[in-house]
Amino acid sequence: MSNYPVQKSDEEWRAVLSPEQFRVLREKGTERPGTSKFNGFHESGVYNCAGCDTPLYKSSTKFDAHCGWPAFYEGVPGAIETHTDTSFGMKRIEITCKNCGGHLGHVFEGEGYNTPTDKRHCVNGISLKFTPANEEAKESKA
Repeated sequence: MSNYPVQKSDEEWRAVLSPEQFRVLREKGTERPGTSKFNGFHESGVYNCAGCDTPLYKSSTKFDAHCGWPAFYEGVPGAIETHTDTSFGMKRIEITCKNCGGHLGHVFEGEGYNTPTDKRHCVNGISLKFTPANEEAKESKA
């Protein structure tokens, strides 16, 4: 097991995730480009981890990178951690949920996007679930 606050066995993860979510979040897979329901999605709200529901990205940081996956220029402070990924014979920076260790995707820098950070968090949409801003407001009042 890991040192993440949310810890589950593979069997427990399989009980709460779809097979594709398990493959991406727990086995560091990648969804096919262009298949995420969050490509071209622009509603106001928060994107949470599909595994543990931790808020990861605000919709205000999402941008159209036309890369095949949802893109954000920064995560919610303290919600995401990075790791060096040397799989497939290349060096990349992997991003994971700091609460459960779920694989989100990779972050790329210096690509020239007109964003405040010049970073692109290239995120598997299947790793995310969305809470609309009006739902978020209801929850904070409760």
